[in-house]
Amino acid sequence: MARGANRAQQMISRLFRAAPLTSVFLIAFWTVGALTRAIRNPNEELLTRIGFGTGSPLWTIFSSALWSMDLVGYVGTTALLIVVGPLAERELGALRTVAIFLASHVAGAFSGLALVLVGADVHWSWLESLVGEVAAGPSIGGVGLALALTFRMPPLWRRRVRLLLILSVLVLTLYSGWLEDLLRLSGGVAGLLIGALFLKRGAVHEARTFQETRTLVALLLAASALGPVVAMLSPFPNGPLWWFADVVAVVQPSQDDVDVVCGDPDSVELCRTMLVQLSYGRVPALVMSLLPALLLLVLAEGLRRGRRFAWWSALVLNVGYAAFIGWYVVEAARIPDIGPLEVVFSYSVPMLAPLAIAVVLLLTRKHFGVRLPRHAVRKFWRFTAGSIGLLSVLYVFGGYLVRDQFSPSPGFTELLADLPTRFLPPGYLLGLVPLQFSAEGFVGTLLFEYTGVVFWLIVMAGLLMASWRAWPSSCEKEAAQARELMRRYGGSSLSYMTTWRGNQYWFTPDGETAIAYRVVATIALTVGDPIGPNRVDAVRGFAEFCAHNGWTPCLYSVGTETRDAVARLGWSAVQVAEDTVIELDKLAFTGKKWQDVRTALNKAAKAGIVAEWCTYADAPYAITDQIRSISAEWVADKGLPEMGFTLGGLEELTGDGVRCLLAVDADRTVHGITSWLPVYADGEVIGWTLDFMRRRTHGFRGSMEFLIASAALQLKDEGARYLSLSGAPLARLDRGERPKALQRVLDFTGQVLEPVYGFRSLFAFKAKFQPTYRPMFMAYPDSAALPRIANAVSRAYLPHLNARQGVRLASKMIIRSRERVTTHGRTD
Repeated sequence: MARGANRAQQMISRLFRAAPLTSVFLIAFWTVGALTRAIRNPNEELLTRIGFGTGSPLWTIFSSALWSMDLVGYVGTTALLIVVGPLAERELGALRTVAIFLASHVAGAFSGLALVLVGADVHWSWLESLVGEVAAGPSIGGVGLALALTFRMPPLWRRRVRLLLILSVLVLTLYSGWLEDLLRLSGGVAGLLIGALFLKRGAVHEARTFQETRTLVALLLAASALGPVVAMLSPFPNGPLWWFADVVAVVQPSQDDVDVVCGDPDSVELCRTMLVQLSYGRVPALVMSLLPALLLLVLAEGLRRGRRFAWWSALVLNVGYAAFIGWYVVEAARIPDIGPLEVVFSYSVPMLAPLAIAVVLLLTRKHFGVRLPRHAVRKFWRFTAGSIGLLSVLYVFGGYLVRDQFSPSPGFTELLADLPTRFLPPGYLLGLVPLQFSAEGFVGTLLFEYTGVVFWLIVMAGLLMASWRAWPSSCEKEAAQARELMRRYGGSSLSYMTTWRGNQYWFTPDGETAIAYRVVATIALTVGDPIGPNRVDAVRGFAEFCAHNGWTPCLYSVGTETRDAVARLGWSAVQVAEDTVIELDKLAFTGKKWQDVRTALNKAAKAGIVAEWCTYADAPYAITDQIRSISAEWVADKGLPEMGFTLGGLEELTGDGVRCLLAVDADRTVHGITSWLPVYADGEVIGWTLDFMRRRTHGFRGSMEFLIASAALQLKDEGARYLSLSGAPLARLDRGERPKALQRVLDFTGQVLEPVYGFRSLFAFKAKFQPTYRPMFMAYPDSAALPRIANAVSRAYLPHLNARQGVRLASKMIIRSRERVTTHGRTD
């Protein structure tokens, strides 16, 4: 409890330092709400007195900013201001932040109220319903401040924040539709105008990238799906498009509607259908009713990945929606009670939304050209057809076996005729297919209500898999070409790792520069620096290649030269490891700093242990069996799988040119093993990189020091220029620079993982060899992708981590971290 209180106090203290005015306002905001009990139980009398509306005094435009309409308003406004306030105060200063907030609030409230009065004069029923209502909440000015601040954001974030905020407030206005929603929208418009007039800079316009255009179109489609869901889940939807929820998210009929229909003797079949609909359980009815919206969200994810199948599906669905609304408008126009203005605004305007999305899809067609391989398409359709076939057989034959659990009891033919309705949302059945029976028993209910739920969840899971999966192709020829470039041009100490299994390859048009990568969860992770002479052009071309395929590029473990080169492209970078290099030209194990290394060499000589070179593929079985045993013992001791990606295992020992150095005693017992990867330049080996390191648990304790020192001496005699002891992940040399926030996160991650994988201990061990330190970086074009990049990197290093091992890893980190805290506490 004390630790949690201290952390909360630290967070509040940081917020005060970063945004003092925002902090003071939030404290006042919550204090006033608590004292007036407006947080838990909104007082209608209080809101009427302090809220701003058509009949309110002018001073309420300021008092309304100190309250919210309900608890959701308090939480949402606080979240918005915690994010926007510190950014605005840092970028604009405290006084300008307050001025923009108040100006957006006042201008938004008055302009929104003016729109209500104009709409009431022309008898628009939606705006007429807002006359006499009041609104309260600082979110009016908060949204305006956020949108004004976008004029000081980088182009990528500017477009994203604007689209997200504008779509959010627009959806709430059109579907929820209360006065506070409308004023929030007008406040956002006021913020955009203020930003355009006073904050806009004369920056050069930057064209949207392929990936950014896909993201914006996907967000647009997602908003069209979520709007009706907002109306459906709202207890009192009031917006002009609230009725459109029945098109995208069809709900069950209400009990009152059922009573009215069943009271009509001429509507017997319709009454029976509505009663069956009403009998659906809450969960299956909700899932099936949300199916159209969920399907649009899945297609939005496919659009974000550039999938052509998602583009076609979204286009067909939106054209179909527009046609349905057109038919609905024609029918509504025939109703005497609905005036022409209502038909135009409340019924015809919704038709423009799917039509507009269809037009946007057509205009951006070239951005969605990623096609699935034929075998992937066949696999998906087999998967879908198999699922519907299996579920159909289960429903018809299973239902026939438990037909006594249906009312009335159906025959085989009736169950077969009813089968198509199991795959439709219950709300869509009204007026299409009369339902003849309902389920009563447990098994019958399970079959009747969940057959469609299971099928559509399977289909949407398949569509998501098709969107996310990379579908790699065979690349043996490309791998051979990359190996040839590696030998010709060389590269960093990690260049040999580009030849490892699991990598794919991208080449510049001239074929002279290659980038090795692997796609993990739509992140294209590279392995080391580009190989070849044109690094900047290669990164630019690789980024375009990734954008075309719906991936996000990430250059992992690159050197300072590549980091500086991609910085000119606007990429960001953070240090992820520290390469430790031993220069061999002046190597001599003399002096006090080499004491540990000399001790290991002397003890090995006394124990009769020698260093022997071999290749794993040609080594005798007695040796390879011991190597496998030592490796298995090490893995078993960890209780976790071996890490991969830039850390080799037994499979990588067999690579062409890889050499192993063994610590062997007179009885031919292997005490330790190291593997060394060649580093090329101009077709010659100029250095070696340490990769695989294992020692026998009860063997010679200084075997690693002995093997590395022996390798340095022998490879120096062979003419090698340097040895790289490879990079220690999540460990780095303190160069006295103040780390940025992301760097601090990585440092903390390395500290948390230290009790399990010992990266920092390994880094400290390598310091015994007095190396030269070379930082290794991760470069990325989009900071918004950092959570996905972190997930991809962790999965690349631990691709075979199962649930049991994940729990074990977490428990080890927690237990050993507590032990460390306890030990430090006792020491202190």
